[in-house]
Amino acid sequence: MNWEKFNPLMFLMALGAGGISVIPFAIFQYTTEHGKGLVTISQMGHGSLSLINELLFRFLEVAMAVFAIIHIVLMVGLFKKFNKWRKTDAYKEMLKDPLKNTALLAPFVAISMTLNVFIGPIRFFIQSFADNLQAVMLPALIVWGIIWVALMRFDIKLLKIAFEEDFDISKISFGWLLHPFALTMLTVTGTGIAALAKDASIAHTAAFMSMTSGTMAAFLLTVKVISIFKSHYAAKGLPEKQFLPSFLMVIPNVTLLAISAFRIGHYLEQHFAMHMGPYFLLVMTLAFAFETWYLLFGLSLLKDYFTKYFFKKEFYVSQWGLVCPIVAYAVLGSFVYAVFVPSLLLYLTILAATFVAILLFTILFIRQGRCSGILSKNGIDCLS
Repeated sequence: MNWEKFNPLMFLMALGAGGISVIPFAIFQYTTEHGKGLVTISQMGHGSLSLINELLFRFLEVAMAVFAIIHIVLMVGLFKKFNKWRKTDAYKEMLKDPLKNTALLAPFVAISMTLNVFIGPIRFFIQSFADNLQAVMLPALIVWGIIWVALMRFDIKLLKIAFEEDFDISKISFGWLLHPFALTMLTVTGTGIAALAKDASIAHTAAFMSMTSGTMAAFLLTVKVISIFKSHYAAKGLPEKQFLPSFLMVIPNVTLLAISAFRIGHYLEQHFAMHMGPYFLLVMTLAFAFETWYLLFGLSLLKDYFTKYFFKKEFYVSQWGLVCPIVAYAVLGSFVYAVFVPSLLLYLTILAATFVAILLFTILFIRQGRCSGILSKNGIDCLS
């Protein structure tokens, strides 16, 4: 392959697969009865379920396993390609361009998702892993800590470039939100370690590091969203079609910040004996309410995009940005089901979002394969 043409946004494909594998885990964890701690397959009650639940749970378990495997395979393949691409001039040019270099954060987002896949879906199926979860907390903290240091260092480097280099801020897009997105994904993993670890030293370390990256993420999300909206209001009409899928990138950012806050609450309960029930309800429900109207707003902006472009078999790598918001909405909905109202309508909404995410991933995966020459192109219009 021509390594100059590699796009790091392809890691959003692996991210989407990992996210879809997490949805069933979140559904099982927060909408079904099970024992204390993180849910495992042995707690699902197979054999005593109604026929509908048996079929549904089996489907969700298969989806969890399949997409976890897809995520791992894609991560291995993409990192091999990414390491070769880093040696090209294209990497150096992208790094120096503040309008484009946030794409270099996609590998960090994806590798942070890998840790979540191990703690959630993979642990769900491996009972010995689940039984010895505390034994892996220190190794998990070390691995996550290495990623944390690398990402924080690279993030600050990108901020420095943005301050030093001249660029036209009127050309910024919602793709700029990959910057806080990488930090929120990193933070949600760290807060998971803080909430799960019974060892106080491990929990306190993970919590403080997570608060550091989390506050940086919240600050950048606020600044960038304000800047982007200001830029769009000053522009005439909508941006170019390759930037339109990124409109919804606000949703995964808000989801990850809300889940991080939720997990910090569990950390405070476990290590400081604080009662956080009202806090959980307020944080998660407000975040989900915000995402509901924003999703409707974003889809209204994308209505013409879907009818004119998406369903006409065009493919460009930024379309992978459509999967993450749907995944995020389904996952956050599962949390809200547990802390707010266990509504049938909400449960059906979560399932509908799950199926939409799987359908979107499948369509884009096939188009990616055709544009990469793995499958027959069959009329696909492959754009850069």
